Amino acid sequence: MQLPSLLLENAVNEFAKLPGIGKKTALRMVLHLLKQEEASVQLFGDTITKMRKEICFCRRCYNVSDGATCSICKSSFRNQRLICVVENIRDVIAIENTQQFNGVYHVLGGTISPLDGVGPDQLTIQQLVLKVQEEETEELVFALNPTIQGDTTIYFIQKKLQHLPCKITTIARGISFGGELEYADEFTLARSLQGRLPVENFVK
Repeated sequence: MQLPSLLLENAVNEFAKLPGIGKKTALRMVLHLLKQEEASVQLFGDTITKMRKEICFCRRCYNVSDGATCSICKSSFRNQRLICVVENIRDVIAIENTQQFNGVYHVLGGTISPLDGVGPDQLTIQQLVLKVQEEETEELVFALNPTIQGDTTIYFIQKKLQHLPCKITTIARGISFGGELEYADEFTLARSLQGRLPVENFVK
């Protein structure tokens, strides 16, 4: 892409590094900023810089936080003995948006994947085990992606916790609402059949 200004080109190249942003979209963003007041663009830049410098990771659940402990872990309205285990911060946001979970979280930072060089020691698994032991957790809900890596991670952690009186569950898996059976993969369909529930749970 030929641009009339090196400064413009450099800005476009930086925006294009963001996930899902191509050169054309990056150019539209940069041109939009050029139309704004200088103070507005300065605030935009300062906000991003401040976020990067000052944002923390919660010492209890490893979610992003403005302080040492995140607002979810500090909430007195949350069931502190119910922990939802997720891979990353995006999963926390997705579950929170459902407004159906009233416990707390634990962010692993990924899943066990030997082929990618990710072992248990590179995740926050040991911290989770210690937390369950020390806080007398009543239930651990795994909300990991339904993949070989996700299932391997669940199995590994379950083995670590098998001596503790903690209930271990996983989110239901199956055919998505509005989906068609003929397009579902065999593994998903098999999971749906194994995890079948009484009709009265759905038909009111």
